Amino acid sequence: MADTARDASYWNEDPTALAASLGAGLGGLTSERAASQFAAVGPNSVQDAPRLSALRLLLRQFESPLVLILAFAAAISLVLQQWVDSGIILAIVLGSSLLSFYQEYRASTAVEELKKRLALTARVLRDGQEQVLPVMQLVPGDVILLSAGNLIPADGIILEAQDFLVSEASMTGESFPVEKRPGVVAPDAPLAERTNAVFLGASVRSGTAKVMVVRTGRRTEFGAIAARLQARQPETDFARGVRQFGYLLIRVMVVIVLFVLTMNLLLARPVIESLLFAVALAVGLSPELLPAIISVTLSAGARAMSRRGVIVRRLDAIENLGSMTVLCTDKTGTLTEGTIVLSEVLDAEARPSDEVKQLAYVNSALETGIGNPLDAAIVAAGASAGLTIPGLTKIDEIPYDFVRRRLTIVVADSADPGNHLIVTKGAFSTVLDSCTAFEREGAEVPLDQGARENLDTVFKGKGQEGFRVLALATRRVAVKPDYDHDDERDMVFRGFLVFLDPPKPEARDTIGNLARLGIAIKVISGDNRHVTAHMAEAVGLNAASMLTGEELSGMKDEALWNLAPRTDLFVEIDPQQKERIVRALQQTGHSVGYLGDGINDAPALHAADVGISVAEAVDVARESADIILLSRDLDVLRQGVEDGRRTFANTLKYISITTSANFGNMISMALATPLLPFLPLVAKQILLNNFLSDLPSLAIASDTVDPERLSSPQRWSVKDIQRFMIVFGLISSVFDMLTFAVLLYIFHAGQAVFQTSWFMISLLTELGVVLVLRTRKPAFHSSPSRLLLWSTLAVASATFAIPFLGGVSALFGFVPLSATELAAVVAIVGGYVVATEIAKAWFFRHENGGPLAAANDPGRQT
Repeated sequence: MADTARDASYWNEDPTALAASLGAGLGGLTSERAASQFAAVGPNSVQDAPRLSALRLLLRQFESPLVLILAFAAAISLVLQQWVDSGIILAIVLGSSLLSFYQEYRASTAVEELKKRLALTARVLRDGQEQVLPVMQLVPGDVILLSAGNLIPADGIILEAQDFLVSEASMTGESFPVEKRPGVVAPDAPLAERTNAVFLGASVRSGTAKVMVVRTGRRTEFGAIAARLQARQPETDFARGVRQFGYLLIRVMVVIVLFVLTMNLLLARPVIESLLFAVALAVGLSPELLPAIISVTLSAGARAMSRRGVIVRRLDAIENLGSMTVLCTDKTGTLTEGTIVLSEVLDAEARPSDEVKQLAYVNSALETGIGNPLDAAIVAAGASAGLTIPGLTKIDEIPYDFVRRRLTIVVADSADPGNHLIVTKGAFSTVLDSCTAFEREGAEVPLDQGARENLDTVFKGKGQEGFRVLALATRRVAVKPDYDHDDERDMVFRGFLVFLDPPKPEARDTIGNLARLGIAIKVISGDNRHVTAHMAEAVGLNAASMLTGEELSGMKDEALWNLAPRTDLFVEIDPQQKERIVRALQQTGHSVGYLGDGINDAPALHAADVGISVAEAVDVARESADIILLSRDLDVLRQGVEDGRRTFANTLKYISITTSANFGNMISMALATPLLPFLPLVAKQILLNNFLSDLPSLAIASDTVDPERLSSPQRWSVKDIQRFMIVFGLISSVFDMLTFAVLLYIFHAGQAVFQTSWFMISLLTELGVVLVLRTRKPAFHSSPSRLLLWSTLAVASATFAIPFLGGVSALFGFVPLSATELAAVVAIVGGYVVATEIAKAWFFRHENGGPLAAANDPGRQT
């Protein structure tokens, strides 16, 4: 294990000596030494554990205040030697908790399996050989190989570097990349000035490097920042809804429980019995299986999505995917084929040129920065044409960045030993700005205004035909030891590189399908306006609805808030502007999805309500995303959206239906308490009712969803849930009052018959209402899933059987009912189901929404 004192200022150490102190060499570790280090320092993770252990998850089931109150009440019963009551309460609490634990553990296991498919890996030198290993297995002394797009997996020191630029914004706040080089830095250098070291959490913007790992896991700079370790993810729309729903329940619960407890005490009923009854009421009102239902529903949704090629990294992102109203995406590979081909190479006079092709090949073949499909297309075209790089030696590279938007390679030519050749390619406008001449008939001619306009005409013409165009320029300079951005001046414009990336044949249909789901497509591209407009027309977007990066940079936020929702194309956009566009759309009430795979997409992916990337994306983009597509296909995403909406709908079914049914029953018991000479139900009967009614709800994750529910984005609205709960809860209470009247005045029921009858009616109505309110359609026009239907019928059958099971019946204080009493139970339940069906039609017709409606408006959330 590394000595903490020795590596305290490792950036001031000689690499050879530091490697020796770590038991390594500059070529890395042996497998045996790596295993020893791993045993000493543990996995390379800043988290305590990848997920909750089974024991911790089990204990978490008992953290609910309601469960603790119940356990306290059971303890009081034990002290008072009320063995049966305390045993029943504890058995039901334990049964609910174990059921919730089983479902959550099963769900978390499934999600962990999905996450393993996306685990980060690193290229590591072990036993002198390059290997690809999980980042978690890195230890001090390992030598890793980094390149553009990698996330840096540990703290370490630079051994070798080539044009190595690193973004350290997460550590230093510096928004621009910094160059890292081998060397020794003063021991008291602040983090931002340690130019020979890299840190966990940073990302590689360009170039390559060989790095020796010095610190891993919690011993890294990132791991040492407690605030970052404890920082929570921004609260999602769904999580916010659950929290606000909890507040609503607490308010209602406090009022009902205090009222019932007060009335019981005023009626001089036993204190313990009254306390247990009040606590049971509180439990009866709350959907205590909600955490398990959410976990089960979301994990089932995640598994279904994974079968369609959509991997969920954060479960609550499923809800956000379903509520998405706007999808921001680049065009390459998403709306286009993504197979870029070098179509033409033209000189400055728009004639085919082998010389310009050779120069382009030199630039792309020798660059070591950010890999991209344009360079790959140039190299492929050069290889097929038999091009080589004879007599040229690479001297330096000025990496591409998103401000200059060009890449420069400096080479030495054996035929001209006194000079170096600078070859620059990049965006047409930025390359042209660096030029003062162009080549015509083999001679350099000053680049006057007329010549600039002619070049611009060629560029625009190719763009309007749907081609992407880069420019290429050169300059010969006297030999010098180092080159930087200042050398990209006084260049000679040599020609155009013309690329073709045709639209996908299915892109128009896919965009139409997304539009029918209520999702608008916004193309955010760094490409020029002409190419993007041509592509937009081909796939059915409005080419005239366009904003350029230049226009956006001079625009106030308020103006962008107004224009962004009405704009289809954002073109010539800088990376810093992508996040601004996302936030502008969010400001106007939209739930924004962002699909990106590049280094410059990470801020926008993080800012979006749901960040979406692809499996082959760079590390930093994948780690910033919530959803990963195994295939870069918008139709796969469309299926994911439908799965997300299906999951959201089923979760909301449980919340809305269960709370309305529970609310009605609790209101009924609260009203009946002062009017009856006995409790309408005792605590153990309430708990049994609540436990049995929740069992079929675990099958809601598998329930079918009406197509109408998938056609529009869905959003949380606590006000809608509150209205739903009150309307249908009060309908339940009306039938409960009818039940009380029938039992008391027709059957003259005593305590045992009353409690048995109302237990059955209360439970059966809760079961029936699930089948009625699970759809906006008439119940017989929408079939539930087989699991939900059969589990509901099974519990309903158990409800009729319980009063006739001698031991169980006596334990809970039930008695067998006569045939007439059973007929009354069936009649009341049937009447309730019919009344609820009628009320449902009225509610959705007049409310034009509600928690089970097809959609909510984009800005409608509480």
